[in-house]
Amino acid sequence: MKLMVKVIEKENIIKIGKEPVVILPLKEYQKLCERAVPTYYLEGKEAEKLDKLVEEGLRNHRLKRTRKIKSLSDLE
Repeated sequence: MKLMVKVIEKENIIKIGKEPVVILPLKEYQKLCERAVPTYYLEGKEAEKLDKLVEEGLRNHRLKRTRKIKSLSDLE
């Protein structure tokens, strides 16, 4: 299988095919990976409980039952 890729540099933007790419030093890439937020998937009762909580919060927001606060002390 032979794969041909066209690499273009124009105005300091490098593209592979039609997509622009970012070139980083390996250490910088590793730092970004460490800081990335992990994805968690819940199952069972925990997932259902969280789904209901999010659904209720979105419904309350849609019905204007929420308010904007500047700090948690505004809740008291």
